[in-house]
Amino acid sequence: MIRIVLVDDQDLVRAGLRALLTHDDLSVVGEAADGASGVELVRRLHPDVVLMDIRMPGVDGVAATARITAELTDVRVVMLTTFDTDEHLFDALRAGASGFLLKDIRPGPLRDAVRTVAAGEALLSPAVTQRVIAAAASHRTAPDARLDSLTEREREVLAEVATGASNDEVAAVLFLSPATVRTYVSRLLAKLGARDRAGLVVLAYETGLVPR
Repeated sequence: MIRIVLVDDQDLVRAGLRALLTHDDLSVVGEAADGASGVELVRRLHPDVVLMDIRMPGVDGVAATARITAELTDVRVVMLTTFDTDEHLFDALRAGASGFLLKDIRPGPLRDAVRTVAAGEALLSPAVTQRVIAAAASHRTAPDARLDSLTEREREVLAEVATGASNDEVAAVLFLSPATVRTYVSRLLAKLGARDRAGLVVLAYETGLVPR
């Protein structure tokens, strides 16, 4: 059973999500109406996945996500937003979110997305990821010394992952097997100290490995 906590300041949104996520292998174990109470609830319940609204009064979703991911490294946070161009999405990914969902997502894809994140994967649609992350690359920092430890092939894999591509898609572009790509991604996570694929995407853009 995948245990879920909902954090959103709109009662109707939470009620709708709860109804959609009540399923054989999914269970909504708690709800909160703001970031501060959401953090406390997650600390107490330790769910598998948190669906977190970005824009809330007081402690917003980005700040709440940063607190949760810093303290509970095995809890996955997915941001909920109305617009796929929300300027706060990049900050949320930097804070440790494993991806984001639009609030108008259909029931089936919503449940599948929660399962995907619970399994340790990230939610990064290529089209949306390129638009949101590249637009936010003004956060770019100085070259990161961690990139020096990467081989040329690892850099190539990281560059493809940064587009939001799946392992199968990366494999097709680089003429590798999906299993080999999975191995490279595991190495990248270990070498770069990234939480998941979302963390790899943020690092690739911030360090300038992938141009805007």
